[in-house]
Amino acid sequence: VGTLPGGCDSVGRCFCRAEFAGPRCEQCSPGHHSYPHCYACSCDSRGAVDNDCSPAGQCRCHVNFVGHTCNQCALGFYGYPSCTPCQCSREGSLHSTCDQETGQCSCRPRVTGLRCDACVPGAYGFPH
Repeated sequence: VGTLPGGCDSVGRCFCRAEFAGPRCEQCSPGHHSYPHCYACSCDSRGAVDNDCSPAGQCRCHVNFVGHTCNQCALGFYGYPSCTPCQCSREGSLHSTCDQETGQCSCRPRVTGLRCDACVPGAYGFPH
């Protein structure tokens, strides 16, 4: 499937098309996946460690990115493509994740702010 016209050399190593590798062109070359088709990995350059991927096409993502090609923010991060940490207040927010687009944390009652780090008007003292 992946051999070039001209077959193999004198020691039996086949001449492979660029997307194939191995002595008989029986696997995908780095940066390609899904043998015998050998598609380009297409990893997102902002979110992926490099352009290599698993045999199924899963790219290796930086910690703040997820997705098949690392083109989404991981939980706890927002604002693709920067994927900034949420930094939700431990005392004022319900959990450490935030809205993946806006960065708004889910605040406890009587707490406000992007990071849930302020009391609503008329309230005082942080909930415990």
